[in-house]
Amino acid sequence: MTPGSPRAHAADPAGIVVACLLLGLAATVAWDAGTLQGNATYGLGPSAIPYAIAVGLAVLAVGNLITAFVGPRPARETIDPKAILLILGGLIALMGVIALGGGFIPATAALFAATATAFGRRTPLTDLAIGAALGLLIFLLFDKALTLALPAGPIERLL
Repeated sequence: MTPGSPRAHAADPAGIVVACLLLGLAATVAWDAGTLQGNATYGLGPSAIPYAIAVGLAVLAVGNLITAFVGPRPARETIDPKAILLILGGLIALMGVIALGGGFIPATAALFAATATAFGRRTPLTDLAIGAALGLLIFLLFDKALTLALPAGPIERLL
């Protein structure tokens, strides 16, 4: 190739992997939707929304695949292992608090604080308070408005 001549565009391997993962997820959601049992009311059954989500995931997969082959290759960000470990630690804390009977609200507060710290916030007590407020709001919405049970601990039993 001479300087100034157009360079052949190489496919983006990360984009191809993401497209394949999205397509696999779409296939899994569609397969799972096909196994749902239920009566259709007015033509829509319980599988209507999962099928719509599967179609949306498949469209995203195709778009990602096209971009991987013909689109511009995006600049890659560096990996921050501390942030990843903080978010994973928050997820582990969420599972641990729920498994030990602590309840949904404190578990959500721990996850929120860990994730906020991973994104660069340096106010853990404020983040715990915000996470607890969001957890309380979500718990009340699910438990009282939608009558769906979330893991209850000492705080949730008082509500």
